Amino acid sequence: MGGALTRYRVIAWIVGVALAVLVLIGMPLKYLFDSPTVVAVVGTAHGWLYMVYLALTFDLSRRADWPLKRMLLVMLAGTVPFVSFYAERRVSHWLTDAERSRTPEPVAG
Repeated sequence: MGGALTRYRVIAWIVGVALAVLVLIGMPLKYLFDSPTVVAVVGTAHGWLYMVYLALTFDLSRRADWPLKRMLLVMLAGTVPFVSFYAERRVSHWLTDAERSRTPEPVAG
């Protein structure tokens, strides 16, 4: 599951940065300065990257055996600015804590 978690973490950050650029830079440029170039480029890129985010989140959720509600909430995290960063940290903690609890303690002797 380590590879799936790493892939998820990378795409969550990429999608989060793309959405932040879109909202914080692209939208003001489009509506205040009538320059839609950033929105056209970054918006399209974010859309495609979000599809990859959905696929990788689904893959991770199946490997981690998450309930449907958790999977859907993590998937929706890529649509709200800055929430994907929070979701990525939470997911990382859930999975690393679960992995630690499954690792048996070494036997002294």
